[in-house]
Amino acid sequence: MLRAPGSRLATALLALLASVAVATAAGVVALWPGDPDIAPAAGARSQDLRGAEVVAVDARGCRAVGQTDCRRITVELSSGPDRGQTTAMDVSGVEIQTGDRVRVIDNRLPPGATVAGLPADRYAFSDFERRSPLLWLTLAFVAIVLITGRLRGLRALVGLAFSLGVVVLFVVPAILNGGSPLAVATFGALAIMLVTIPLAHGLGPKTVAACLGTTAALLITLALAVLFTDLAHITGFGSEEAVFLRASSDDLSLQGLLLAGIVIGALGVLDDLTVSQSSTVMALRRADPTMGARDLYREAMAVGRDHLTATVNTLVLAYAGASLPVLLVFSLADTSFGTAVNSEAVAAEIVATLVGSIGLIAAVPITTALAALLAVRLDARAIPAGGHTH
Repeated sequence: MLRAPGSRLATALLALLASVAVATAAGVVALWPGDPDIAPAAGARSQDLRGAEVVAVDARGCRAVGQTDCRRITVELSSGPDRGQTTAMDVSGVEIQTGDRVRVIDNRLPPGATVAGLPADRYAFSDFERRSPLLWLTLAFVAIVLITGRLRGLRALVGLAFSLGVVVLFVVPAILNGGSPLAVATFGALAIMLVTIPLAHGLGPKTVAACLGTTAALLITLALAVLFTDLAHITGFGSEEAVFLRASSDDLSLQGLLLAGIVIGALGVLDDLTVSQSSTVMALRRADPTMGARDLYREAMAVGRDHLTATVNTLVLAYAGASLPVLLVFSLADTSFGTAVNSEAVAAEIVATLVGSIGLIAAVPITTALAALLAVRLDARAIPAGGHTH
C-alpha cells in the first residue's frame, strides 16, 4: 500500500496523479467507441478463406506458358462445404512443400469458367497457416515468464493482456468510430500506464514517481511529435496501409494515426525507464538513509545515463529495423542519402525516433527528481528490500 510521506509535496504529487487518473477515465469514457463511422471500402471485407493441406506439388510448374518460379499444387480442404475434397491451383513466388498447412480462397466462379483457354481454378492460394506455431510460441513465452518471474511474471502477463485489450478494444474501434487518433492514443496510453505500472510494481512512492514521470515524458513526446510532423510536412501517406485507409474514408486523419503510433510506441519504452529510475532511487535510499534528495538524484542519474544510452539505441534500432525494406528499395534504386532521408517514408521514422528519444531523455531527470523528493520523506526501513526492478 502507498504510505504517504506526510508532507505537502507528497500530497500534491498524489493529488496530481489522481487528477491524471480522473482525466484519463473521463477521456476513455468520452471516446469509448460505438458503431464504426468508417465503413469498409468496396472489396475490403474479409475473404472467404478455407483451411487446407498440400498433398502434392507438381515440379513441372504451372499450366500457363511463360510463368517462372511457379508450381501447381494439389490440396485437401480441411474446412468449408468442400471439406475432405482435393483441388489443384497454381502458386508462384513462394516455397511450398507437401504437408504444408495453407489457407485458400474460394473464387466463387460460375461452372465452366475459363482463364486463357484453361479451366479456371475453383480455389486460389492465399497464405500459409501460421496460427498453430504462433500458439505454441505464445505458450512457451508465457511459461518462461511464469517460471522466471513467478508472481511478478504473472502480474506482468496480466498487464500485457490489459495493454493489448486497450489497443484492440478501445484504441482501434475508437479511431474507426471517428475519434481523434491523437486523443484516443493519448488516453489509451495513459490508461495502460495507470494500470500496468501499479499492477507490476505495487502501489507506493516508486509507482507515483514512475507514473508522473511517464506522464510528463509522454506529453513532451506528444508536443514534439505534433510540432515536427507539422514542420516536416509529414502527411501520413508514406505506406500502402495509409493509402488503403484513405480509400476507406476521407475523414480519417492519417497524420493523426502516425502521431498515435509514436505515442503508443514511446510508452512501451518509457514505463520501463521510469520504473527503473524510481526503483534505483528507492534502493539507494534504503542502502544509505543519510543521503539527501540532491545526493540521491546525483547517484541515480549516474545509473540513468547508462540505462538511457542503451534504451535510446534500442529505440533507434527498432525504428531502423521497421524501415529496413524502404531503405533497401532506395539502395536498389541508387538513390542518394539526402534524397532518401527527404522521402516521407524515411522522414517519418526519423521524426518518430528522435521525438521518442527526446521523450526518453526527459523522463530520466524528471522521474529521478520526483522519486528523490519522495524518498527523503520516507523512513528508509519502510522501503521494501530489492526495490530495484527492471
